[in-house]
Amino acid sequence: MPTLDASKEAEQRRLAWRCRRGLLELDIVLQRFMAQHFYALNSDELIVFDSLLQLPDNEFWDLLQNKSTTINAVQLDSMQLAIIKKLNTI
Repeated sequence: MPTLDASKEAEQRRLAWRCRRGLLELDIVLQRFMAQHFYALNSDELIVFDSLLQLPDNEFWDLLQNKSTTINAVQLDSMQLAIIKKLNTI
């Protein structure tokens, strides 16, 4: 049976792979976020972060730059906004 540490490491590898993007700027922000914040995120925050990774590169980047027209802050819940705030500190 895998240990909690092994499970967390597997999740870290999976999310790090999903952070590899075609848009260089987004790729850099996401890789730095993973390096700086991954182990401090709780399971709910990891789920939210994983859901944000489903966004297309340009939409995700626009969201981080507060330029999004397809997704606005009204549609985002408090946890998503918190993750975006952390991403913007990178």
